[in-house]
Amino acid sequence: MPSNEQRRAAAKRKLERQLVRRAEQEKKRKRLMIAGSVLGVIVVAAAVTGVYFLTKSEDADTTAESSSQVPTTTFVNTPLDLPGPPPPAAKPATVDCAYPASTEPAAKPVNAPATTSVATDGPEVKVAIDSTQGPIGLTLNSAQAPCTVNSLVSLANQGYFDKTSCHRIVASPGFGILQCGDPQASGMGGPGYTFDNEYPTDVFPAGDPALEQPVNYKRGVVAMANAGTTPDGKGTNGSQFFLVFGDTQLPPNYTIFGTIDEAGLATLDKVAGAGVKGGAEDGAPAMPISFTSVKVA
Repeated sequence: MPSNEQRRAAAKRKLERQLVRRAEQEKKRKRLMIAGSVLGVIVVAAAVTGVYFLTKSEDADTTAESSSQVPTTTFVNTPLDLPGPPPPAAKPATVDCAYPASTEPAAKPVNAPATTSVATDGPEVKVAIDSTQGPIGLTLNSAQAPCTVNSLVSLANQGYFDKTSCHRIVASPGFGILQCGDPQASGMGGPGYTFDNEYPTDVFPAGDPALEQPVNYKRGVVAMANAGTTPDGKGTNGSQFFLVFGDTQLPPNYTIFGTIDEAGLATLDKVAGAGVKGGAEDGAPAMPISFTSVKVA
């Protein structure tokens, strides 16, 4: 049975091929736009279908740099002419969750969360992130993703995210995400356990072709990163998540579990305006951003 490392390596090779195709399509799009064609926003589905957010391995610079040290522009969201995922299905008042141990050790010592009687109908969960580039406030949705929220709250309460760097950013039309949650800042670290996808994956029957079709992960949502599924169909969610600052086209295989407040979007726009380190399309943020603390209100 392939290990998670082997699956991630295979996914990375696939992603690299897709990015080449995406670059070719983008060049074609720009030529058409220069010619005066009204094309709208073009994002090739093959470039994002099957993107595994844990496959990117980048060394993040944890040095806090001020915005004056990094040239910035104003990030402008490009809304996608693409439907969002369907509404979440109603859940019982409590659910049981499973967090089996992963094959890789935890990137930082931490205990797995409780697994039984996880509430879906409690009050909104507020999370305050104090980052080196500004505040980021999250509102987590236990009704649509109770096991995901349960895990993130547990990790935050144990200080797992404190003093960690966001290691990856993609800021381009049709794709705007900042990926965080790995204490190693390598894209490979996790909490030592995994869990299955929830919303929107769970509104589709297993094997539904719609799981391969892109939907709009709208600006302002927060979703889990994963490395696909294991050969036996198990999920690979861990501690990494991505903050969506620009409408992003992805298949509905990444759990949406909350939203970002306006102050947080302003912080993300500032980081996005600086682009990717080295001028690439996908990589470490040119304006490094670290979480000083992540606290549940």
